[in-house]
Amino acid sequence: MTRHPPGALLLTPGAGSGADHPSLRRIEAAVAPLPVARVDFPYRTAGRRAPDRAPVLIATVVEEAARLATAAGVAPGRVLLGGRSMGGRMCSMAVAEGLPAAGLVLVAYPLHPPGRPEKPRTAHLPDLGVPCLFVSGTRDAFGTPEELLAATATIPGPVSHVWVEGGRHDLRGADDEVAAAVSAWVAGLG
Repeated sequence: MTRHPPGALLLTPGAGSGADHPSLRRIEAAVAPLPVARVDFPYRTAGRRAPDRAPVLIATVVEEAARLATAAGVAPGRVLLGGRSMGGRMCSMAVAEGLPAAGLVLVAYPLHPPGRPEKPRTAHLPDLGVPCLFVSGTRDAFGTPEELLAATATIPGPVSHVWVEGGRHDLRGADDEVAAAVSAWVAGLG
């Protein structure tokens, strides 16, 4: 199968933030001139704090990916999907359910609830056949590097990891490092 370079990037926020999160803005700037859409989930646009259930979030990813593909004039399979924490996880679940994508950009992937490794969020990972980038802090309470490496070993598509040394789940102060990692990875696709 011939890989084409990505034609656009859809970015989604974590549960406690919105599409204007500084790290998402930094990623958008770093991958320019690639078209980027930073989108909010319905609960956020409605002014609610509690996230919608996964089916609503996944449906939002599917709708926004189609909208971005049309706006960018590219095939749906040339859109990269991803984002921070919950947003990236929902993108990965959408791809596992069959949404075409050029790859996944997963920043601070929430492998399990903090301190609850017995509740992994990994059942869908073996269904990911696209290139995946995981950018994670080495001190993330949502998953240690060892836990993440073990979980991502089940992904059949190519997996890349970038570790932010000492970074916690919020990756505070690492926006430039995260954006550079995403930009370099995107440049290497296709």
